[in-house]
Amino acid sequence: MKNIAIIRESRTDDNRSPLAPRHIKEILVKFPNTNVFVQPSEHRCFSDKEYLDQGAIINENLSNCELILGVKEIEPSLLIPKKNYMFFSHTAKIQPDNSAAVQGTPGMDKKELLKEIIRKKITLIDYENIRDNLSRRYLGFGRFAGIVGCYNSLNLYLEILGQPPMPRAGSLNSYVKLKENISKRNFKNAKIIVTGDGRVAKGSLEFLKYANICKLTPEEYLSYKGTSAVFCNLPTSKYVSKKDNGSFDLQHFINFPENYKSVIEKYILCQTTMIISSHYWDPKSPRLFQKNDSKKYNELKVIGDITCDVNGSIPTTLRSTTIKAPYFYLDRKTLKEIKKDKNCLAIMAVDNLPSELPRDSSTEFGDGIVKEVLPYIINNDDGRIKKATITLNGNLTSNYDYIKDYVNS
Repeated sequence: MKNIAIIRESRTDDNRSPLAPRHIKEILVKFPNTNVFVQPSEHRCFSDKEYLDQGAIINENLSNCELILGVKEIEPSLLIPKKNYMFFSHTAKIQPDNSAAVQGTPGMDKKELLKEIIRKKITLIDYENIRDNLSRRYLGFGRFAGIVGCYNSLNLYLEILGQPPMPRAGSLNSYVKLKENISKRNFKNAKIIVTGDGRVAKGSLEFLKYANICKLTPEEYLSYKGTSAVFCNLPTSKYVSKKDNGSFDLQHFINFPENYKSVIEKYILCQTTMIISSHYWDPKSPRLFQKNDSKKYNELKVIGDITCDVNGSIPTTLRSTTIKAPYFYLDRKTLKEIKKDKNCLAIMAVDNLPSELPRDSSTEFGDGIVKEVLPYIINNDDGRIKKATITLNGNLTSNYDYIKDYVNS
């Protein structure tokens, strides 16, 4: 593969990049017969000059490039025929009933995107599906989604308590400053659940170390009667169980999520005031709770849905939100959007959280591309790229043939 490119992002509210400038030099050294083109952009978190200084070729025209990298979905009209693209397409979760078709960029028509990819005979590789044999992702923005999502959720909680909120993460643009801010705040008697055990959850838990909030085990959490702010992390084995009451096995859950049920309610009902949803959700997996259940959760004030699966694991995530307007408020009985009041259920559901710390998150993501992706595209694939290939020369591959019903509907 001779020419790799970084496309200009279609979303003006997302200034991340799949590669940071320092990765250009690494690629040129590691793959000496490769050139890296960068489409100029005024919105990208790194300047064109930063890429140029590391050996990139700045060029509007990417027609000579075999592999084109982006972050979020690319506008269908901008796709170049017969090219290889790699970006987060948010199409793998689409089911035959068209569910999960609204994930990703608000307003992006996934059906139109897929039809154009097929029509133009494009090969699409999705970052989200580049995984090992245990379904663990090789790369992602998850850590920073967890960090920023936790910060935003805690900020929303302060707002609901009537306290002055902290500056928005994007305005600070510094992980160090986020940690400094959170260490100065008092969350009173908050009782917080953090779900998950993957990259996103680890990011949330990493950030919570800097808050004045004590960590409890799930067992301690259930019996806690104190007045200080506390949180517990519920890994997968704690928030779901087998329907037949058999022992939990993570690999079995990954392979057969439909055989499991949610058991999180006992944790929510013990005076939980906030849920930070940081777990990966498969459409076949159980929801954490059902819509009508929110009526019972009288103490619950805030849900930070970091993974942001609309109408998914968290049924109160009726829509995604933006960096500029990150929150919305629900009447917990009707689940209708309302203006903020003391009895509302407040929701944070920003779908591109790492964009608030774009340079940090892009650098970490690019490390993964250089180490875990490009060697298996340029040299020999060990199967990870094949498994993540949704279309090959415009044809849906066997792993994603189920999407055909959605495209043709």
